[in-house]
Order: sequence, then C-alpha cells, then structure tokens
Amino acid sequence: METSPVGVVVFEGGTGKPVSLNREARRIAEGLGLPGQSLEELLNVITCRWADGREVTLAEFPMAQQVDTSRTIRTEELTLSVPDGRSVTVLVNATPIRSASGAVESMVVTLQDLAPLEELERLRAEFLSMVSHELRMPLISIKGSTATVLGTSPAPDPAEMLQFFRVIDQQADQMRGLIADLLDQGRIEAGRLSVSAEPADVAGLVDQAKRTFLTSHTRHTLEIDLPENLPRVMADRERIVQVLNNLFANAARHSPESSPIRIGATQDGVHVAVSVSDQGPGVAPERLPHLFRKHAGAAGGDRERGVEYGLGLAICKGLVEAHGGRIWAESAGVGQGTRFTFTVPVDEERVDAAPETAPSRTGPRRQGKVRPPILVVDDDPQTLRYVRDALTQAGYAPLLTGDPDELPRLIRAHRPRLVLLDLLLPETDGIELMERTPELDDMPVIFISVYGRDETIVRALDAGAADYIVKPFSPSELTARVRAALRRRAEPEPFQLGELSILYEERRVMVGDRPVALTATEFEVLRVLSSNAGRVVTYESLLRQAWGRRDRSTDDPKLVRAMVKSLRRKLGDDAANPAYVRNVRGVGYRMPRPNGR
Repeated sequence: METSPVGVVVFEGGTGKPVSLNREARRIAEGLGLPGQSLEELLNVITCRWADGREVTLAEFPMAQQVDTSRTIRTEELTLSVPDGRSVTVLVNATPIRSASGAVESMVVTLQDLAPLEELERLRAEFLSMVSHELRMPLISIKGSTATVLGTSPAPDPAEMLQFFRVIDQQADQMRGLIADLLDQGRIEAGRLSVSAEPADVAGLVDQAKRTFLTSHTRHTLEIDLPENLPRVMADRERIVQVLNNLFANAARHSPESSPIRIGATQDGVHVAVSVSDQGPGVAPERLPHLFRKHAGAAGGDRERGVEYGLGLAICKGLVEAHGGRIWAESAGVGQGTRFTFTVPVDEERVDAAPETAPSRTGPRRQGKVRPPILVVDDDPQTLRYVRDALTQAGYAPLLTGDPDELPRLIRAHRPRLVLLDLLLPETDGIELMERTPELDDMPVIFISVYGRDETIVRALDAGAADYIVKPFSPSELTARVRAALRRRAEPEPFQLGELSILYEERRVMVGDRPVALTATEFEVLRVLSSNAGRVVTYESLLRQAWGRRDRSTDDPKLVRAMVKSLRRKLGDDAANPAYVRNVRGVGYRMPRPNGR
C-alpha cells in the first residue's frame, strides 16, 4: 500500500481520527497543509466540494460524523480546498469496515489525484486541435476547388480546370503526408519504428530531398554547402530524406518569402552532423528543449508571431534516434533565425577499408574478414533473437546465453570483443555481476535495460560500463553503439618483431611463413606482453589480464613461468638468449619494442 500510486487513508471508527496514510496520501496532504500543521488540524480547515456543487466543511461536520454515517462512496469527484485558495481535485472511494455486530470499526478512503489526468487530457485536446488544423487547411483548398469547378456556369475552360485539379492533387498529397506522419508517430511511441541502414552519400541524400522540396516550395531557394571529403554514412535513405524534407518544410514555414534555406554538414567523430538553417523569427532559449515534443504547439509570443510546430520535428527526433544519432535546435534568440542539426553514424567499414579491400555493396563486412564475436547475456528469449538478428546483419558473430553463470566460461572460450549485458538477470543484478566477474575487467560492456532513469544509467557508467541502451531500441542504434564502443577499444595495429607477426583481430600468430598454433591463454599472454612492448609486465598483471584473476592470494608465478616456457617453445625462442619474451628476474617479463629497444 505504501508504494501505491493512489492515496490511501484509514480513519478510526467513532473518533474519525486518521490511523494511517500511505506515501501518496501524505503527498496530497502536504500540498494543502502548512509547515508544522498536523493532519487533524488540516482536516478542520478543509472544505470538500462535490462535482454537483455541494460543499461540506469538515469543521462543521467532523470526520467522526462522516465515518458514523457509514456511507460507501464509489469513484466520486471531489475538490479539497483550504482557506488560502489552494486546492486539489481527487477521485474518491470510501468503504466502511464493520465489526461482526455491524458497527463501523474504520473507514478506508482512497484518493486519486486528477491533476496528471487533467494534464493528459489537455495535451490530448491540444494534439487533436493541431491535427485538426493541419487537416482543415488542405480540406478547405480541396473543397474550394471542387465547389468552383462544379458550381461555375458555364464550366471553366480546360486550362483553368487543370489548375484546380493541380490544387486538389497537391492538397491531397499534403493530407496523405500528414496521415503518414501520424502513423510514424504512433510507431515511434510504441517502439516499433525500424530503419534499414545502408551506406549512403550525404550529398545524394540532400539532393534527393531538395528535388522533392522544390516541387512544392518554389518561393525559397536552398543554399547547399557540403565538404567534398565527407565520409559515407549508414542511413535508411527514405527515412533520412524524410527528416531533411521535414526540416526544409519547417524552415520554409517559418522564414520570410524568398529567403534562402542553408544546408551544411561536418564530420563529428563517428558521426556526420547535418544542419538546416533558416532566417525566420527565431526561438526563445527556454522554448528550444520543447520543439521536438509531439505537443510542442505554439506558445505565448510564438503564437502571436504566427510560429507553430506540428508533428514534423517530433518525427524527425524519432527517426534520427532510430539511426543512433541525435537532433537539436539552436537560435540566437527572437528574430535571429534557427538552425536544426542532426547526426548520422559514419559508415565505419568504408572508412576503415583499404582501397583493395573496400566493402562490397552486397554485404556489411569485408571479404574474408573475421566476424568479431559479441557476447549477449539476457534472460528474455525475444530480446536475444532481436539482438542476434541485428548483430548478424551488421557483420558480427553473436554468442547468446540467458544464464549469467555461463558468462565467465563463454568469455574464456570465445574471447568476445564486447559484452551486451541485461541489467536485470535471474537472481542477480547486471552491475554487480560485472563487478564480480574478473573476465570483464578489460572488456567493454554495454548494458541493455527497460529502465531509463538517470540514476540507474549513472550507476552503470560509474561501474565501468562502456554504454547504456534503453529498450526498446532499433537495430541501427544498437549496432552504432557497438561500433562506437569497439572503436574506443580498438585492437592495436598488427605487431611485428623480427620474424614474429601478431594479427590481433584475426588472433593469428606467424613466425616467418610458419603459422603458430596457440591456446587461448597462450595468445592472451602474448597479446598482453606485445601490447606493452618495452615495458615490464608483472606476474600479477599477467595473471589478472590473461587468466582473469583478482584475488592476489591465488597469484602463482609458477603458472606464468610454465605458460611462458610453452609459448617460447612454440615460437622457437631460445630461453638462454630470447629474442621475443625476456625475463625480468623476480618481477615478470618484457617484450622488446619493434625497433629493438
């Protein structure tokens, strides 16, 4: 009862004194009471007004009398007010609890604060008003055109009639676009919007959106300034063109006639940022965070200046975030114009590929390239299938498990590049699991969870997580975040020391032309030593990084020495005069740098 979203108060029979209140009931009472005022004192000054206008002052009819009437109340609306004008409207249920003799022992009263419901109703009405306005304008044009054609006598000549038909066709297209926007908004809110990303040129996307825009907006020019060296991006072409068209239309609606709309782009790390700027009335700073809400509407001075925002910007936000990007607005203030900017992930395969290994248009990964293993830990079979399909399509090799106890074994056996970990697992917490699993010490972990509270995300990131994704998420957002995490933890370039070659990504070791077969632990020892070439790696550090041991009481240099002895034998390294793995007596081992130092 304490955590119920509905207030619950229990009154004692006979005296009418409140016996207990849950948290929500205390919140409602604190909103009406004064500092230091007891509940009994508050009840004496409260006036209850029923939906039909009847009023009851509890000072005149105390709670003891109310309880004695033993009246049962079901879902009645009641306004509680105090003398200074503060009030709250609640939905009330009251149930008398009787003894075996029929006397009223207590009264249970539930109170549901109607303010949140009233706000939802206000937003719903505002949304319907906005949609009605958007539909009314094309309907007026269509009705006016048909009435003119049908009501004119004699009938208009063919050329004039053709103009009316063009108006009808354009306005019907506008209505169809609005209906499509409504459907898209529904998919975004339900978490069912998906995008199919593929490599695309930013210039091509802008040009396609430009052609669509200019067919219906001829009074504005588009000034496009794109750098020639922009990388390709991973984008659903149709959806990004839709974002651009929405931003173009928004800029045209808010700009003076014939003023230019400027489009620019820059590379921003692993994203390309595309901006659309207008010379319109601008936006006050306090309004900027609200532009992308479905209920943004016009407010205050915006409405006076004729500035209104429909569904377009809210849909832009959903489409951009489905790509793993973000969108924001900037304005120097009223009268200074507005710039909208959104980001799209870079096509990393294309950027990283050498000319002779450029990616095929038919697949997401280079020919012959090893598929990086990604371990997914989630007890929800549906999530496992969804993530598996997204990772496979993006060129990764997903490893799936719903058993958190399997995590250490799978890491040791498969050496995944990254772990996707559910926050809530059977009988354990994902953050605690990460903290007590030494195999995750040097591995990026991305949490996936339905919980998006800031404090939970901060707790996960403070614990060492590489990222945090809130369900539901799109396949493109998932793979974009995986790529970003892997880039931050990218393997070093292939290591070359004399005849020894180490290809980290392929986990392949060569001595001259001879391949060397190593166990998983032998490779990890060699990887740690070569990644720290020129520096001494202690026994303890090798045990922690290659074996995943945290407890120093179990440190055993003999285990490390035996592994290094086996490694030297396979590499053909002379222990008396080693070329690759050198002894640092009593401390650990060191590999020389490729330049010989």
